[in-house]
This record gives sequence, structure tokens and C-alpha cells, in this order.
Amino acid sequence: MAPPPSSTLPLSQRLLSLAQTLQFGWFAGHLTLLFCTLRYGLSWVTFNFYTRWARFSYRTAFVAAAATYGIVVYKGYRARSRGGARQQGGAMALAGDENVQYLLMALVWLFSKQIPLAILPFTIYSIFHVATYTRTNLIPTLQPPQQGAPAPGASPSARPQTKSSPLADTIGKFVKEYYDTSMGLVALLEVALWFRLVGSAILFQKGSWILLGIYTAFVRARYAQSSFVQNMVRHLTARVDAQAANQSTPPAARQVWETVKGGIRQAHDATDIGRYVGGTGQAPKKAQ
Repeated sequence: MAPPPSSTLPLSQRLLSLAQTLQFGWFAGHLTLLFCTLRYGLSWVTFNFYTRWARFSYRTAFVAAAATYGIVVYKGYRARSRGGARQQGGAMALAGDENVQYLLMALVWLFSKQIPLAILPFTIYSIFHVATYTRTNLIPTLQPPQQGAPAPGASPSARPQTKSSPLADTIGKFVKEYYDTSMGLVALLEVALWFRLVGSAILFQKGSWILLGIYTAFVRARYAQSSFVQNMVRHLTARVDAQAANQSTPPAARQVWETVKGGIRQAHDATDIGRYVGGTGQAPKKAQ
């Protein structure tokens, strides 16, 4: 993330310099997504799902999500171009970028029917992105860090200590304390959304099988890249295994579960993206 503008500039120039960066557009997109989610949430709890404002808020939230991930993908492409790096793996390597995956899913949800659960993972990401940008860029721009007294016993040539904002420190503690828990919640929501789409497909709702196929590919990629998704799937699998092992469970149900689990394992092995990327062992890029 780019550093905030120089503290020697006047406040108006610092704000103008900050607003002219792509990073600020990224921040504005995440902030817009949060406002739209809040507005849509109010419509949802009052059972006004399909009013004009509800539809506008839902669609705008995914427009904002697509814009934010599009900015990250563009910045990554521009950085590679400037560095003269060659693309490795072609389209499959691009598909392995988490930001590309979330960009594509934001576009899919934008043009699909409303599914309130789909907006929640993006919202959780946006909460942490807005918090981080506020702490590292917005607060230092509005209130530059002040130089504190030298540490006791420090040499005269030592750099003076800077005193950070208490609000920035509080935000930093919040992000550090709740990040892992929130990413686990994102994994749970993404898995729950898959089951929601399975239910729609079973009922043969219009376009449900196509949407399920696209989202299944997305979840497969998330499972390959996210330890949080892996842990959530293992946890859910262990719970179903325990239920299936219960003596009260009919043998037919137990056999169905074993068949389903075996089929999922085979599908997992057949869709290992590492085989097609070339096994470079590169760590996937974190969603931003």
C-alpha cells in the first residue's frame, strides 16, 4: 500500500494528493460496498427485497466490488509490465490469482438474481480493507504523526520517535485480533452459499445449474488457496462423519455419504490447478 502524502504539505494538498491515487479509488469502492450493504440490509430485514432502492443497493455493491478487485488486478498487471516480468502459466496462472477470482465472481453476482448471502463475504473483506486504509493512509493524512521525545539514553544522532494516533492504534488492534476469526467466517459463508446454490439446482430454478457450476469452480480454487476454507471443509466433513458413524444412522444414508465423499475426492484430484499451472509452487496472491 502506498504511503500517505508528505506531512509538510498543507492539509488541502495532502487530501488532493491522496484522492488522486488508484488506492483511494480502491478505498472508495470498498466504502461504497459497505454503505450499499447496509442499505440493502435494511431492505432485507423489512422484507422489501425487490424495491427500487433494494435492487439499486444490491447491484451497486457488486459494481463497487468489481471495481475494487479490478483496480488490484490492473495494478498487479502494471507492476509486472514495468518490471519486465513474463507471464507464467498463461490463462491458468491468471485464473489462480485470488483477486481475479473475486473480480469474476463479483461480475457473476452482479448479473445474476439476488442472493443476499453472496454479498456477505465481500462485505467482511471490505470492513478490513477500509479499516486498514483508514489506519495507514487516511488518519496519517488528516493527522500526521507527531515527533515524540527521544528515548532515554538514545544517542543525539538517533532518529526521533513518532507518536501514532490512538485511533490508528485501536484500528490496528481490531484488525489483528479479529482477522483470523473473520476469515473463518468468510470461509463458512462461502461454503454455505454453495449449499444454497445446490438447493436451487435441485429445485431446477432458472439458471441455477450454470451458476452452481461457476461457483463450484470458484470454491474449488478457494479450497486450493485458502487454509481457512480447507479448515472449514475439514470441520464440516468431520461433523458429518461423526453423524454417519452414529448407530442410529441408517446404513443406506451412511453409504450415500461415503459415495458422495469419494466422488468429491475424485473431483478434487481431477481439478488440481497445480497440474495445469506447471507446479511452480508460487504462493497465490492474497485477495485485496
